[in-house]
Amino acid sequence: MKQEESQRLERIRTKIVASPSEGCAFVASEIISLIKERNESGKSTVLGLATGSTPTGVYRELIRIHREEGLSFSNVITFNLDEYYSIMPSHPESYSHFMHEQLFDHLDIPDININIPDGSVDRSDAFTFCQTYEDKIVNAGGLDIQILGIGRTGHVGFNEPGSSQDSRTRLVHLDRLTRKDAARDFLGEENVPRYALTMGVGTIFDASRIFLLAWGQAKAGILARAIEGEPTDSLPASLLQGHPKLEIFADKAAASELTRRKRPWLVQQVTWEPALIRSAVSWLSAKAGKPILKLLDEDYSERGLADLLTEHGPAYDLNIRIFNEVQHTLTGWPGGKTKASDEHRPERADPHPKRSLILAPEPLDDVIGMGGTMHRLVDQGHEVTVAYLTSGNLAVPDADASKAAELVVGLAELSEGGETEEARFAKMALKELHGKDDLASDSENVRRIKGFIRRGEAKIACEVCGLSSAKVRFLTLPFYEKGKYRQFSLGEDDADLLKALFEEIKPHQLYFTGVRSEPSTVQANCYEAMRRALMDLVDSTWMQQCYMWLYRGASQEWDIQEIDMAVPLSPAELTNKVQGIYQHQTQRSQTPTSDRTTRDIWSQSEDCDRRVAEAYDRLGLAEYEAIEGFRRWNG
Repeated sequence: MKQEESQRLERIRTKIVASPSEGCAFVASEIISLIKERNESGKSTVLGLATGSTPTGVYRELIRIHREEGLSFSNVITFNLDEYYSIMPSHPESYSHFMHEQLFDHLDIPDININIPDGSVDRSDAFTFCQTYEDKIVNAGGLDIQILGIGRTGHVGFNEPGSSQDSRTRLVHLDRLTRKDAARDFLGEENVPRYALTMGVGTIFDASRIFLLAWGQAKAGILARAIEGEPTDSLPASLLQGHPKLEIFADKAAASELTRRKRPWLVQQVTWEPALIRSAVSWLSAKAGKPILKLLDEDYSERGLADLLTEHGPAYDLNIRIFNEVQHTLTGWPGGKTKASDEHRPERADPHPKRSLILAPEPLDDVIGMGGTMHRLVDQGHEVTVAYLTSGNLAVPDADASKAAELVVGLAELSEGGETEEARFAKMALKELHGKDDLASDSENVRRIKGFIRRGEAKIACEVCGLSSAKVRFLTLPFYEKGKYRQFSLGEDDADLLKALFEEIKPHQLYFTGVRSEPSTVQANCYEAMRRALMDLVDSTWMQQCYMWLYRGASQEWDIQEIDMAVPLSPAELTNKVQGIYQHQTQRSQTPTSDRTTRDIWSQSEDCDRRVAEAYDRLGLAEYEAIEGFRRWNG
């Protein structure tokens, strides 16, 4: 694949796809073509496989072709990248269990051809097992195709920072961030294994062809560094640079930090549209270390923006224009300021008060993304409703559920009226909690208790942010209640519930998140359900008049040029927001740390809001304590 001029800073061939499904379909088609070719010649196809949500689209397509076209996998030999240690293959969160559930149980591949690292092997035998695994790969003829994802530490497989380029299959210690990212799957970080077995970087590099897949905004920063930065063992994915047949497939969100996407003027001729101009001037201000209004013609010319000056200069006029554009995003009136001009404000003055609907995929998303703005909307007299789209019960540790059930039982014992129905329910839940096998799925009773806990936390958090609990809704979308993390499946009833809510409230403002999230997440599924609902309502009068605002998610952060409405927070307002987040006690880390990458979500949210304010300050605008940013969404 010949690289275009726009890709000249990229050290790995990278294709940006419209959607993860498009990328997965292409990779699956390459695998299918190879299998057909090898089957015709009576030879085996050797595949290196990854786990997690990233490659599941590939596996679904392979299953479809097998079922609909009869493609045989009887000559396919597979080697999985990694496995947690130490857990049994039957463990519900083992990669062995995942691969059988997601792929192997649906194909005619012989069991003898399936190779997955054994996470239950005795520690004293681990070295020998790893050596044998390497030998099996060699004896099979080597990996024809290796599928990879990339973790937020830059790991491929479980090759964490510090892994060497020539490393082989081995037992490794997992990075804290990797374990934190897996916490939901294991019902708490404390339950995530500290070790894993993984193919080495050298083992992966030996594959004839490699496909690395990356979906969602959370992967953008690390992916750009792996593609455009120097190879370093502190970022293991970068060590694959130089492989002759390595290709990366990324959706637009995951590719958003690549130079050709974020700073395209540095690598190609561009058409200077308004959004790109604002982006370029904001970037130049940061590079030159000057506020916008102090930028000179020489600053533009010396940093490759001479053509921008030619078309839209001189610097003095361009600076004033962009400064005003950025300044006009700032507002202390997110619902619009009544009896004021709309000309330079992000929101309309009328109608006032507005019906403002805030959608939160899970309890906590709302206060993280816009807790301060929520308070401001309430204080300014708008009719604010928060709708939680899922119960969030999958994210509650068993210990918290046990404490809640024990409280109910204890209160009943204080009563003289005998055992209540509530106490009997709590006792049954306690029995089920205490009788659970390791990480077994929660019973309906346990999930109900966990849902009650999240509801209580959400109501208190909303009250801290000024909103009466009477204005809080819980939709409990079916896809969540029927599923588990990374394996959600939307149905028509999910969108129908949202349609009914929209038709009831007919909001003048709609706030939501999830647009850049990895497809398997709760946030992404809720966004898709909302999008489907709105498509059916596009001709509604209320929708034509509704402003739709995207707030950032927990793992997202807007660049300043992406922000269409910036709501400043005072020190007191920021403190109040943090207090709101803090009410979600079940979502706090069970292992406190000073590491800024793994600290509790309230600390990360506080830092994010402060960084946005600092970015505005560096451009020469007013200095605020913190800012919540929003993008206008037009579908």
